[in-house]
Amino acid sequence: MGTVLPPSYREFLRTSNGWLDTTTAIRRLLPVPEIGWAKDLDPELIEGWSGSGEPNDVPDEDYYAYGDEQQPCTIRTEYLNDMLKISHAPDASDVYLLNPRVVTPDGEWEAWYFAHWLPGAVRYRSFWDLMNDEYHNFRGDQG
Repeated sequence: MGTVLPPSYREFLRTSNGWLDTTTAIRRLLPVPEIGWAKDLDPELIEGWSGSGEPNDVPDEDYYAYGDEQQPCTIRTEYLNDMLKISHAPDASDVYLLNPRVVTPDGEWEAWYFAHWLPGAVRYRSFWDLMNDEYHNFRGDQG
């Protein structure tokens, strides 16, 4: 793929090389041979969200808000062409993506969760943060 994957995702792949059912809609976290760039694996997703191809003018103070302060509609669609698709859903309406255009100092890539019921994506600082949030949702934990 020509890139070094983020540390938490690399560690996940070393440990499990994929996973089943993180949500009722995400049926699989893909094993290494099946991950790839979203523009190659799911061009309809990119085209559907990119629309006119014009970048979304989202100020940094809004874009870099995570957690409860985040608004799912504050995405930068211009990032979609560079996203790594790491999940599979039977109807392809929910997906996990990793964003190599937003990288933390320790090498983590931003993670996005697109869902058919969201007006955009829920973004996380890393794959680790995404999976922790999914785990807490699975358990029914609040906050």
